[in-house]
Amino acid sequence: MKCLMLFIALIINFAAYAQKMPPSLEDSKSEPIKYVGEEQTDPNFTHGALRHAVGVHRYQALRSNREHPPEIGSRTGWTYNHQPYLCYWNDKFYFQYLSNQFTEHLPPGRTMLMTSKDGKYWSNPEIIFPEYTLPEVNYTDPESKELYHLPSGTKAIYHHRMGFYVTSDDRLLTFSFLTLPQSIRANPNRGQGLGRLVREVFKDGTYGPIYFIRYNRTTGWNETNTDFPYYKTSPDKNFIKACEEVLANKLVTLQWWEEERSEEGRYNIKPGDWNPEAFNYFRRPDGVIVGLWKKHKNALSIDEGKSWTDFALSNTFKTCGAKMWGQNTDDGRIAIVYNHSLTGSNRFPMVVMTSDDGYEFDNMLCLSGEVPPMRHYGWAKNNGPQYIRGIFEGNGNPPGGHLWNVFSVNKEDMWITRTRLPITGVVKEHVNQDFENAVSESDLEFWNIYSPKWAPVDVVKIPGENNKVLQLLDEEPYDYACAERHFPPSGKGTIEFSIFVKEMGKDMLEFELHNENDERALRLRFDPRLEGLNMDVGRVEPRPVPFDQNKWYDVKISFDCEKSKYDIWLNNKLVHEGIKFNMSTATLERMVFRTGSWRSDVRQYFLGGEAAGPGLDTEDLAGADNKVAQSIIWVDNVKTSGE
Repeated sequence: MKCLMLFIALIINFAAYAQKMPPSLEDSKSEPIKYVGEEQTDPNFTHGALRHAVGVHRYQALRSNREHPPEIGSRTGWTYNHQPYLCYWNDKFYFQYLSNQFTEHLPPGRTMLMTSKDGKYWSNPEIIFPEYTLPEVNYTDPESKELYHLPSGTKAIYHHRMGFYVTSDDRLLTFSFLTLPQSIRANPNRGQGLGRLVREVFKDGTYGPIYFIRYNRTTGWNETNTDFPYYKTSPDKNFIKACEEVLANKLVTLQWWEEERSEEGRYNIKPGDWNPEAFNYFRRPDGVIVGLWKKHKNALSIDEGKSWTDFALSNTFKTCGAKMWGQNTDDGRIAIVYNHSLTGSNRFPMVVMTSDDGYEFDNMLCLSGEVPPMRHYGWAKNNGPQYIRGIFEGNGNPPGGHLWNVFSVNKEDMWITRTRLPITGVVKEHVNQDFENAVSESDLEFWNIYSPKWAPVDVVKIPGENNKVLQLLDEEPYDYACAERHFPPSGKGTIEFSIFVKEMGKDMLEFELHNENDERALRLRFDPRLEGLNMDVGRVEPRPVPFDQNKWYDVKISFDCEKSKYDIWLNNKLVHEGIKFNMSTATLERMVFRTGSWRSDVRQYFLGGEAAGPGLDTEDLAGADNKVAQSIIWVDNVKTSGE
């Protein structure tokens, strides 16, 4: 009996250990979340010199294009695209974002919607909330109390922090907030708008009429001076019921406070001078809800958002003004995704941190450090992956057990990431990949994929052969395709792969080996301008080895970090040995295939250079809206070994 009791006690203690609990509400309310890891971002690199998360697939859902607009209902492409939102409903992803013609907070503006079955291939965006012309009216600024005259014909813009809501009877509502442009000295998210719009999305792909679900009556907007009717006038009783379900959910409508700032919402927070923006939340293991707002502001709730602790700062999170996203993940943990940045304007890298208890977060990893050049001019367009959102609680859960996030890049392109769970930065097993069992690149759970619209990464079957390969196709003038694979951190090791350059229409293919800080120890460059395979060793390079297009090459690299040297074989022939590393490192852990030059050094590439892109008074980058000559690269039989 004593043995049984001891066994039961051990099980209870193990369960308590396995489910780490956070401090009490009282002990954590002054700092609701804390980063306890040792990693910090290096501002000299867009990837922050961080270890990369394993199994992150990044897909460009929208590539902005002024000359050849991707949007349905457009004659001229709109190139300011920002504030994305995501849900999963009716076995599809729904991706909503705001769009202006050139720049932030200036008209005209509209709200767009795209859909996807798999998160990779997206429909052309449709206008879900159209341009809106304001009437001639006088309005009082709620902050300054000044009276302004609004001339007839002024265009409104959209600005909001909530995109979707799935009701208890499985209806999908989508929202936007109609507001005044900055051109008339209005602040779009400070309670100066007309009100919040709603419409239903139907399963057949059509949409219901547009209604106001709430007017901003405190600034004089109501049924008499707006074009869309009030939701209560809808002939659809179930739609009215759905709207009232949303209005009754104070945890959901807390996302609305920022634009409304009115008593009508009966919000349960007391913001005072805190100005909390872009609300979202996650749940701790003890049931406490942790609210996250921009600029590392937090509060806690023990009653489903009916009341909150006072706002507090989590100063260990180094935000740069962009959004934070927190989410409970399918593996029972909590993830926070945001720009951990040491500068105010640059919004990179995009990082993820994880926690067991929802209080202490660690293991900071890079989710995306890619910052392509900003192609189109505009005002208030920050560089980098930013304004990250996930799927808000209750808005669906895609199959497969991944973390999904949407974000904008440079405030002009829309992207989505699919991250493998559990989130980790290392792998334990060596690579043995021939791609035969992969239906698509989606099956490559341990690969990191960077796949722009015009530079996709796919698993394809070679025409006329019974062989599947990893394909990097590139016809993008200002970006590239990239595929990365982690292997166990190794001081000595061997890397093998087969490569076939089918077409080389632009630049080159680069292969690199990186360490945990994303430093490059070596690079092989397949460069048609050099008519050979070039091995980069910093200031000194061996003579290029000739290679031919449309021919398979078996590449083998043997490296020794202690000696800072590597040898290379082509088709079982040793072509160079004892080549020096580009830097010293104790281990290597990641291989990179990329159809373009490395661009992560902020000092060389970014500041005032190519990535900075055009400003408000300059032209778009030359050729930004047209494809270039195509490159096609095939990779196969990837293997690693080492110690």
